[in-house]
Amino acid sequence: MENKLHDPFGHALVLMLSFFILLFIFAKYGPSINFSTSTQTVGQPFVVQGTGKIIVTPDIAKIDFGIEQTGTDLKTVQNSVNQKSQDLVNQIKKLGIAAADIQTTSYSVNPQYDYTTPTQRITGYDVSTNYEVTIRDFTKINDLLATATSYGANNISGVSFDLSETAKNQALQTAREQAVSQAKTDAEGLAKAAGISLGKIINVSEETPSNIQPLAFPVSGGGVTQKSVTPPSVQPGTTEIDVTISLSYEIR
Repeated sequence: MENKLHDPFGHALVLMLSFFILLFIFAKYGPSINFSTSTQTVGQPFVVQGTGKIIVTPDIAKIDFGIEQTGTDLKTVQNSVNQKSQDLVNQIKKLGIAAADIQTTSYSVNPQYDYTTPTQRITGYDVSTNYEVTIRDFTKINDLLATATSYGANNISGVSFDLSETAKNQALQTAREQAVSQAKTDAEGLAKAAGISLGKIINVSEETPSNIQPLAFPVSGGGVTQKSVTPPSVQPGTTEIDVTISLSYEIR
């Protein structure tokens, strides 16, 4: 009788080679299978967003204007500009605008040169001073524009409307409340439709505009020197504040 020896290692090697050969053939010629899956397990956050939008009317206006003059004698030009500035500021205060709302934004003295000569001789000086006035009573806007042009302002860049910090904070809070209410309503509706149970809110995040841009109203006032000026009509309009709130819930 012939004794046949059983080789377990050789048998396992043959099976392994057969498996890899079949795997290669299936991968090369078999159908493609998408192995990408997405699952959500208990404990992962359920995130919803809500947006609040508030339309508000600006409660402050800012007007930028300046006095600029050129002459050959620096002291004479400075004295003229300074005197006009003092007269103008005094007139603005008479309108009932507080001194704290009148800000000097710049004061500059620039020599003018004759570049046609090798020595670049100074031929004159340009002196300018600029102010920003904050107006909290819009009925005074037209009077301020007329006063500025009547008392020497020959550079008015425009009127911008904005929100004071108090008004801005109030509007943001109202928008937040709207956004949170919408997010909670959406979360409850989605959870009910998906058949899941929401737990407590574990995180809240907010997205707000980095800067609420003021509304600009260009005004040209150069060259007006008469004491009687027909005031322009200026309207503040409205601005919009958007807030997006994200709520993260536990899933039970």
